[in-house]
Amino acid sequence: MQDPTHFPVSEFGPAIPGMVIGGVGILHVFVAQFAVGAGGLLLWLEHLAGRGDVLARRFLDGFFAFLVLVSFVFGALTGVGMWLTAVQVSAPTIGVMVREFHWLWATEWCFFLLEVVAGYLFFRYRTRLSHRTRVILLALYALASWMSLFLINGILSWQLTPGAWLATHSVWDGFFNPTFWPSLIYRTFVAWTLAALAALFVAQFTAGFDSDERRRLQRSVAPFFAPSALMPLVGLWFLAAIPADSRSWLLGGSVAMTMFLTIAIGASTLLGLYAVAGILWRGLSIQGATAGLLLALAFAATAAGEFVREGSRKPFTIRNVLYSNATTPESIARLRQSGCVTDDPYPLRGPVPPTAQLATGAKVYRRLCAICHTLDGTNGVLHLTATWTDDQLRHNVAQLQRTKPFMPPFAGSAAEGEALVQWLRWHRAERPAAWPGAPDDAAIARIAGWLEEAGTAPGSAAEGRR
Repeated sequence: MQDPTHFPVSEFGPAIPGMVIGGVGILHVFVAQFAVGAGGLLLWLEHLAGRGDVLARRFLDGFFAFLVLVSFVFGALTGVGMWLTAVQVSAPTIGVMVREFHWLWATEWCFFLLEVVAGYLFFRYRTRLSHRTRVILLALYALASWMSLFLINGILSWQLTPGAWLATHSVWDGFFNPTFWPSLIYRTFVAWTLAALAALFVAQFTAGFDSDERRRLQRSVAPFFAPSALMPLVGLWFLAAIPADSRSWLLGGSVAMTMFLTIAIGASTLLGLYAVAGILWRGLSIQGATAGLLLALAFAATAAGEFVREGSRKPFTIRNVLYSNATTPESIARLRQSGCVTDDPYPLRGPVPPTAQLATGAKVYRRLCAICHTLDGTNGVLHLTATWTDDQLRHNVAQLQRTKPFMPPFAGSAAEGEALVQWLRWHRAERPAAWPGAPDDAAIARIAGWLEEAGTAPGSAAEGRR
């Protein structure tokens, strides 16, 4: 694909863009997966109601009102927020995803429309409908919500493991990629678990149910907990299916990634053990506080899992297609000759640098670094490089993919590399009004040599351990 043109840059203060999209994304995924699982749970409760379970019918009607409030309103808002923040953070990535899978996105939106219509009709007319009609509407709702998950899962998993799509560019080769099935099964199990936990939580605070009825409701939703015991095994399947370098980030190559993977595995395992041993085997009665804590644990597992899913793609947003800073692998060599900010049309914000070289350095930082770093806030480059000497800074910038294998290769010219170094030095010196204006030709030559030595290919875990 062609290298993306320059897009306006959004700044989020001390937070990196990934934190903004991650925060919105975690909330949306949590609510959306709950809505998917709730579709199946509501259909199951209606099945029980059709067999004469009056308690299931009472709870179903009340619980669905809660579901509509959360998933239709909050879920829709966070869904729009996801698109808004994603376009702000990485418009080229969204552009590729829409271009390659536009018909699948359109199909997903049709299923979402069916979900909304079926859900609204059930909510609006549920007390006047026959059991058969209620089953049809809830079956349509459950199918539509799960098909939304099915379609979105294929596109999101493609970002990490595009598989044969890289050679064929076939939509279906990209969609049914190596991590499609483990990811889909894991998300489905998570959705059922969230729905069951939410049902238990709501039952504790729904008026009109005594303690015995709440225990009976718990037994009714208990089957939706059973698959949670298999989540750790499906997680291992996912780990085995991802690329070796991505797996290395998770298994010790990145402290943060390993920590969040541990949280995701630990929280999922605890939920599975509690569901099987406590709820299904021992039939323990869950109180409101316990249900709330279990939901919090599920949220922690969801947040950690989404962090792992996003982070395991590094240094790419779309593996072997687009780097995290929106440069393409095939453009690196060209940008090292022409420069990455030569035609950058956007003015700089903040303090005006006193020299043209520093202004270039500020644009290079904005173009190549700001997607994952701030200057002196979260993941701040001034903090990370505080103890580096000038030549160490030059060397590490020139050989980024060796400095940290989950960073893209430096995609600028040697002169731009030196401009970035000088811009960082200027900030270290607390931005004095005067700064040497003549570029250091010897330093630029050293950077050029290091760039040639590093090459233009992405780094690897093996290279990072040298």
